[in-house]
Amino acid sequence: MLYTLPSRFPVSLSRSLLVAVLSAATAPAFAQVESSTAFAASSSSELSTVVISATRVPESSVPLPVSIDRVDQREITQGQLEVNLSESLDTVPGVSAQNRQNYAQDLQLSVRGFGARSQFGVRGVRLYSDGIPGTMPDGQGQFSNFDLGSTDHIEVLRGPFSALYGNSSGGVISLFTEDGKPGFALTGTAEAGSLATQRYALKGAGDSGSVNYVLDASHFQTDGFRDHSAAERNILNGKVRFELDDLSKLTLVVNAIETPFIQDPLGLTLAQLATDRTQAGVNALAYNSRKSLNQEQIGAIYDRQLSASDTLEATLYSGHRATTQFQAIPASTEKLITSPGGVIDLNRLFGGGELHVTDERTLLDGPLQTTVGLSYDDLAEARKGFLNFIGSELGVEGALRRDEDNHVYDFDQYLQVGWEPAERWRLMGGLRNSTVRIGSHDLLTGSGDPDSGVRYHATNPVAGVSFRAAPALRIYGDYGRGFETPTLNDVAYRSTDGSIPGLNLGLKPARSDNYELGVKAGEQALRANVAAFYISTSDELAVQANAAGRTVNENIGATQRKGLEAEVEDSWAGGFSAQLAYTYINAVTVQPYGTCVGAPCKPIIIPAGSHLPAVPEDSLYAGLTWAYAPRGFTSTLEVVSRAQIFAADRNSEAAAAYTIASLRFGFTQQSRHWRFTEYARIDNLTNHSYVGSVIVNEANSRYFEPEPGRSADLMFTAACLD
Repeated sequence: MLYTLPSRFPVSLSRSLLVAVLSAATAPAFAQVESSTAFAASSSSELSTVVISATRVPESSVPLPVSIDRVDQREITQGQLEVNLSESLDTVPGVSAQNRQNYAQDLQLSVRGFGARSQFGVRGVRLYSDGIPGTMPDGQGQFSNFDLGSTDHIEVLRGPFSALYGNSSGGVISLFTEDGKPGFALTGTAEAGSLATQRYALKGAGDSGSVNYVLDASHFQTDGFRDHSAAERNILNGKVRFELDDLSKLTLVVNAIETPFIQDPLGLTLAQLATDRTQAGVNALAYNSRKSLNQEQIGAIYDRQLSASDTLEATLYSGHRATTQFQAIPASTEKLITSPGGVIDLNRLFGGGELHVTDERTLLDGPLQTTVGLSYDDLAEARKGFLNFIGSELGVEGALRRDEDNHVYDFDQYLQVGWEPAERWRLMGGLRNSTVRIGSHDLLTGSGDPDSGVRYHATNPVAGVSFRAAPALRIYGDYGRGFETPTLNDVAYRSTDGSIPGLNLGLKPARSDNYELGVKAGEQALRANVAAFYISTSDELAVQANAAGRTVNENIGATQRKGLEAEVEDSWAGGFSAQLAYTYINAVTVQPYGTCVGAPCKPIIIPAGSHLPAVPEDSLYAGLTWAYAPRGFTSTLEVVSRAQIFAADRNSEAAAAYTIASLRFGFTQQSRHWRFTEYARIDNLTNHSYVGSVIVNEANSRYFEPEPGRSADLMFTAACLD
């Protein structure tokens, strides 16, 4: 039977393979230990990848004592649908990004286990697009407005130095829009495939010397894999950069997303999964569970060279997000006087800014880089709840049952320092002081809910050191403290029946100690990175009770995450290249705690050693690419393997381990004024039945979100070049 509780996939084989590949990859680096050369000369032989997120200025990732990966435009666009960020993150170790096959919910995303428990949106991980936060000050973010069609690259920062981005920094994922090339180019894209999936995009980009611009618009629609899972999405993304003078520039960014009501198929129980994995969940059809979203956002980034050694960057942004979601909560439950209803209506105004100055000079003959900054983010939320029925008519907005104004802000100050006291050493350190304030005012007459609020504060240090042991080998270690505050969704309820009014302000922020030790080896076309980490977290947030559409959270004490990340990239003669990414993570509770399920509440003790839900213990990505330049042909065969993931804190049920393969291939033709590309991709080549994601701690054990069988897509792009 496919969906019984399985064991992990046989990692002994994958680990043996990994060790063999890494040994081969690092052998050239170790062989050169005796041939020491000056740092400046040796740096040219290292496989340099320029990143920004780690130090806030463009710099090679090689000497930095951090785990950071860059996913370039080729990997984002070639043979990819350019719809979900999960398409591009399989190649990054330490990251689990799962497409739920449900566009009413965001991706299930975690970095080293942070964010895995999230039931709404993305939490525990900071999101940015062109320097503009996609994460709100309470720590919850969304991916839906991120546009991949005009993305130049993605940076993924993991480990201790993520804490320098403030609250909920278990990791940092940053997208950067491409720059226009000299002249003008107009690019059109059309895609079609299984499940009536379609995507159309039009992009204009160019550079006139003093003005550089990109404007991209796309439309996506699908009937979905399951019943009641159709979706439609429209996205606009634009960036314009003005060279004001020789010392300064101004960049304006704008993006917008519109999703008409997206159907929500809900999760399935184990029995439903075995019977018909394409069916919608209980009451999804009766109550027409669905979601709509509109968001508009604008930002401005001003850069100025203050002196020969000092630069300034100032960012301002503002936006609006409106969300309406119809849940499949039975009318009998909603009729209770304390119920907030089954329709959630959110209107959010958000904005903020950041200012930092970077100074670069020499200290004791070694380059010293210092960055000091301030950031402020603000969120004003109008939250309403309605019944999702009128009389006997279900799935329609009924009487008002909840009306409140919520306000969250954060105000942070940070310092980051990098120094090379000797040619082989790189030292980095920093400190971030964070304050987060949550407040709420109830507007519903006669509810009896008082005004309430809470303030969280943390000062988190980070430090790291990198040593060049050989011309193409670096060893590094780092440490940092981080914290994660409860989100507005986490504090929304104090009881599942609504009998206790007000926000759950007794929740504490989770605090973590993060240790990392790593090796970076690379020369010319060969690169291999390995990182081991250990994370101890206190006051981890988890579900205390879950019923009737309400989730009550609690602090559960200590958890531990320990693991290994490894990646290898290599290329050979004949146009062949390979990529391997492996993650092992053991994420468990340290102390037993109690939780409640169902109504009435039935206490269940979660024993120490229980695995954190939605965190696979092993993940493996392997890709082999062949490119034949004379014909403009490229093809990639990919294999993804993941261990089982538990669906709830009590580890009672799990989604099975799986291994799937995909193939993508295409052609490119280019003349002086035109470029055409044609791609085809086939996913799940073996037509395997599997579950890619779970709804963590779902009240009725409807945890499972199955993936489609074999599917195919065709993509065509035409670009007019001036």
